[in-house]
Amino acid sequence: MSAQLSQTAQIDIPPHAEIVDAPVVAVRPADAPPLALPARPGGRQPLTVTRIAHASVLIDFAGKAVLTDPWFTETPEYHQGEALGLGVDGLPRLTAVVASHAHYDHFDIEHFARYPHLDVPLLVGFPDMVERARNAGFTDVRQIHPGETQVVDGVSITALPGAHVVPEITFLLAAGGNTVYFGGDTLLTPDVRAIAVRGPVDVALLPVNGLLVGGEPAVSSAEEAAVFAGMLQAAVAIPTHYRFFGGPKTEAHLLTYNGTPFRFLNSLRRTAPDTVGRVLEPGQRQRFT
Repeated sequence: MSAQLSQTAQIDIPPHAEIVDAPVVAVRPADAPPLALPARPGGRQPLTVTRIAHASVLIDFAGKAVLTDPWFTETPEYHQGEALGLGVDGLPRLTAVVASHAHYDHFDIEHFARYPHLDVPLLVGFPDMVERARNAGFTDVRQIHPGETQVVDGVSITALPGAHVVPEITFLLAAGGNTVYFGGDTLLTPDVRAIAVRGPVDVALLPVNGLLVGGEPAVSSAEEAAVFAGMLQAAVAIPTHYRFFGGPKTEAHLLTYNGTPFRFLNSLRRTAPDTVGRVLEPGQRQRFT
């Protein structure tokens, strides 16, 4: 890792005075057309996925809602790049929150603490994240390690390997006969590729912007994400993590990008033709049947 990248990879919590609430869409878009998942013995309970923005996604397993990587604010150097699909005040009662790593744009826990139910189970991979969440007022913070599974109100949450410029984990969520893989902003390393041996997943939420920091890869490209979707044998793949941008200084000197959601869809058609790709706008809900 270059010295420049190493410095940037440090956890950077912006000064409080610089943080503002990100804008929220005035009107949520209509639901996307329903998608059918493969038949499963015993059937499936309802599953919906709502994209909020960046890597924040709301996954609803028949009324049991899991939120990924909470980020609801902005600073001069961290921009969502789009209005949020939901603000903190618009979230339902959550069954659990999972967070892949400690970067501000994935774990703005000090400001997510406005969420009124601070007893929500919060699953994270690393001790520094546990400490920050508890200091923010969350009362049920659980560290989970790769390969470990915890069950929260009937939702199975398994931590899996991830790869980024700071320590990261990814997650496999399962309930009601449905499985959803959440990839945080992982790179596609051998450890991450090995996740595929677990067998097919129903829905894969995969980062696609191919972020490079100081010229060093930090997030999977659109083409790498499409390859991974095929390896996971995902029935449906939904791209995430693609409209973020930094401030003028970081954009000019530090950050470059190598992926868009539509490049992901095009690559998916070539490399994983059995996987259906679906791009969701902020606040748009995808139902599965």
